[in-house]
Amino acid sequence: MPRQRFEITEEQEKALQRAYRESKDAATRTGYQAVQLYVQRYPVPEICQITGCNRTSLLEWCRKYREQGTEGLLDHRGGGHRAKLSEEQTQELGEKLALYTPHDLFGPETQTSSGQHWTVEDLARAVERWYGVSWNSRTSYHTHLARWGFTYQRTEKVYKSRRERDVSTFVAEAEKKSSMSLKKGPKP
Repeated sequence: MPRQRFEITEEQEKALQRAYRESKDAATRTGYQAVQLYVQRYPVPEICQITGCNRTSLLEWCRKYREQGTEGLLDHRGGGHRAKLSEEQTQELGEKLALYTPHDLFGPETQTSSGQHWTVEDLARAVERWYGVSWNSRTSYHTHLARWGFTYQRTEKVYKSRRERDVSTFVAEAEKKSSMSLKKGPKP
């Protein structure tokens, strides 16, 4: 099947090249490059090999370019975590994380014994509580924590089932027995 003729003016070609050079987004640049190569009559398999796109994407980019110009090739994907919260909500979430600790929200039911540090699990519970949103990927939570300057910390090695009152009682009894055995002296 012969390829459909696709021609653009010299002015359109310069605008396409300028948009390619000025774009910082890799996906958008790929679209610009693919359309340029298509206009220059490169074979479709070669364009796909050069740009790493598939034939369907190439033809979709060409259609969008015909209908909307360079604006049609802008990558409007926001990512999975952005799509669920607006920019205002994302900013608000960052402010809340700086203001509250997991202990403030969940009491002793946090992922760390002190409840002073945000973990992915605690962040997931907070986002669910505040916005009714959850993400499938832990990476989305890591991305949000990193965005607000939270860094990875090693987890505390404390058993969640450990009760401090029982531990202090055990230590007190052990010290009492130890001091009593010292008072009695060595056994004959």
